[in-house]
Amino acid sequence: MAGLLVLAPLVGEYLLGNVSVRLLPALPFLIPLYGGGALLIREVVRRTGRGWPAILLLAAAYGVVEAGLVDQSLFNPTFEGHDFQATTPVPALGISAGSGFAFLVGHVVWSIGVPIALVEWLTPGRRHTPWLRTPGLLLTILLYLLGCWIIFDDLRHSEDFLASPAQLAGAAAVALLLVAAGLLARRPRAATAAGRVPRPWLVGVLGFAVSSAFVLRPETWAGLAFGVVLAAAAALAVGALARRAGWTERHRMALAAGTLLTYGWLGFALTGMVEPGDPVRWWGNAGFLAGAVALVVWCSVSRRAPRPSSAARPTAAPPLPRA
Repeated sequence: MAGLLVLAPLVGEYLLGNVSVRLLPALPFLIPLYGGGALLIREVVRRTGRGWPAILLLAAAYGVVEAGLVDQSLFNPTFEGHDFQATTPVPALGISAGSGFAFLVGHVVWSIGVPIALVEWLTPGRRHTPWLRTPGLLLTILLYLLGCWIIFDDLRHSEDFLASPAQLAGAAAVALLLVAAGLLARRPRAATAAGRVPRPWLVGVLGFAVSSAFVLRPETWAGLAFGVVLAAAAALAVGALARRAGWTERHRMALAAGTLLTYGWLGFALTGMVEPGDPVRWWGNAGFLAGAVALVVWCSVSRRAPRPSSAARPTAAPPLPRA
């Protein structure tokens, strides 16, 4: 549980290079939003016996809430000094379609999906069961709400920006629809489909290649179209493989590990664009990448008993730990 609380912001902000290592003392202020959100999503899904489609849908709702309601980067044309609406603008909504899609996928995959997959791999005894009792769940909800307020209040003063009531209402409505879709997602079934499954290491390599291609696409309408097609194709391919009997938890871990490393090199690219003359930031990128590689190696050599990823939730779960 503690690992997920810390890993989510480390991946979503620091490994990405969006936040410099100089601001590592700010990590406790990011844990409630990122870590609290990831833990809350994971807990809701495991308590309701649903699987990864539900996790990803709730992660999408998380992304809309953060970008649309909390930091409002979706609507702020000069967020943190960047012109996010210079390309693929949608004037009627006051957003950039390309930036909005990038924000959403970034949160779904790297802020939520990858940390949950890797931490669950390292906790095999509790992989498909809740981690919290009811008091712990309530505390997690309060932690997440506190994180939302901390970031919202800080950026409201530093950015001097507030989205229009129509924009806020629209983002809230989309988030609620995604939450409903996640809660209505069907429960996982045993994987019985025939067909070959690639070796886990190859799944990891493909995850790295596809996610790297996604973040390398140009910020144009053509790049947006390519990103949508690539993301949809990847989701369909992984979904099809996960229904095959040969797909195991190790495959999912490898996919998450390969995708994680994309943010490792992307952090250097972002530093080269925003602060190329800051050696501390470069060394910070190297340190975060080293940590990501160490985590991937740890997961790779860890002898966790693999089992089909879509196995049904056990009918009798072990007693829940105290929060």
